[in-house]
Amino acid sequence: MKLADIIETFISGDWGEESPSSDTPNAVYCVRGADIVPITNHRFNDIPQRYVCQRTVDSKMLQAGDLIIEKSGGSPTQSTGRIVYVSDDLIREKGNIVCSNFCTALRVKSEWNPLYVFYYWQNVYNHDAFFNFEGKTSGIKNLQLDNALSAIEIEYLPLENQNKIVASLSAIDEKLKINRQINDNLEAMAKQLYDYWFVQFDFPNEEGKPYKSSGGAMVYNERLKREIPIGWEVENLIDFAEIKNGATPSTADEANYGGDIVWITPKDLSDQQSKFVYQGERNITKQGFDSCSTSMLPTNSVLMSSRAPIGLVSIAKHEVCTNQGFKSFIPKSISDSIYLYYYIKHHIKQIEQLGTGTTFKEVSRDDLCKFPILTIGAKNIYVQWIELQNGIADKQLALTKEIAALTKQRDELLPLLMNGQASINYHLSDD
Repeated sequence: MKLADIIETFISGDWGEESPSSDTPNAVYCVRGADIVPITNHRFNDIPQRYVCQRTVDSKMLQAGDLIIEKSGGSPTQSTGRIVYVSDDLIREKGNIVCSNFCTALRVKSEWNPLYVFYYWQNVYNHDAFFNFEGKTSGIKNLQLDNALSAIEIEYLPLENQNKIVASLSAIDEKLKINRQINDNLEAMAKQLYDYWFVQFDFPNEEGKPYKSSGGAMVYNERLKREIPIGWEVENLIDFAEIKNGATPSTADEANYGGDIVWITPKDLSDQQSKFVYQGERNITKQGFDSCSTSMLPTNSVLMSSRAPIGLVSIAKHEVCTNQGFKSFIPKSISDSIYLYYYIKHHIKQIEQLGTGTTFKEVSRDDLCKFPILTIGAKNIYVQWIELQNGIADKQLALTKEIAALTKQRDELLPLLMNGQASINYHLSDD
């Protein structure tokens, strides 16, 4: 069979309007290509709300089990054709869902488990098949969807067999979802701890009471334009950490790539969406490292993307180097990396305002060197905070590595199940 044979109906997209009007009064959440990875990782917060007409509500609303395909976009290394499954969880959390007009949605026939089709499509995508079905319009790559559906084969399996494969793969995805939720909850705790102690200044005083709320002495700081606890200071970021640039080895020389030096690009941080980074999509060789001006960064360095986009922040948990899209910080004391991470995250809007440039904005090293950073006067309080944060961070890193291992296991299992090289033991598919 061909993929075209298993499609019941197509549902086109609608970007709608930013604000409601008499013509577009209905609020919906609109899934874009940019939302595919976050939704797959069970993160729904950034899906934009738009306003659409009644005809869109009547004919384009999506339901659980629908599949959204990215038709336009991609990059030289990423084809169009990415897919995301509309889950019950997504519908429960967001309610009215449509896809954007750069996407389309598919609803499969009743004898097909839509999750099985999702996994099958993902396996085809992982083998770069959709590069063969792309055209360009005004510099944007477009998926020739009809051609792809008519050309790509899918073997018929009884629904019972589809369900067994889905049970195995979705069990891994469920564990991934739980791990991500635990990690997100731990991150909310860690951020709240930073805000409570070093933004509101309600760290515990000598009596264990909230410092500022209990009348702790404060003094106005001209550089920060706010009051800070007496005895605390403000210095330049360069006095707190070394600031390093990154660079890219020539891509024309294949000998620069494929080595054992971890090399990070902003895409690695965008894809992983993690507090920590310890591997990238591509490594470079010693030759590649020596051929450019990138810097080797020790474990616990803080990486910040400084252009396209500004503001992705992560802590290195391996020796790494970066491309030119980063400014990276090596704290004078390695225990300061957690504090620096949250300080930069909290002040990222001010850092973004330092960006200059016409094609895209970039934050310069010189501007970052002069950026103010608050240093904690109460050293015992600071040490206590670091210990609490390290306890949270250790749990998060362990979960992050387990997520990576489970994802690798699922992605390696996927083609084996789809082409019949592996079968499901009966107990793995039991409810």
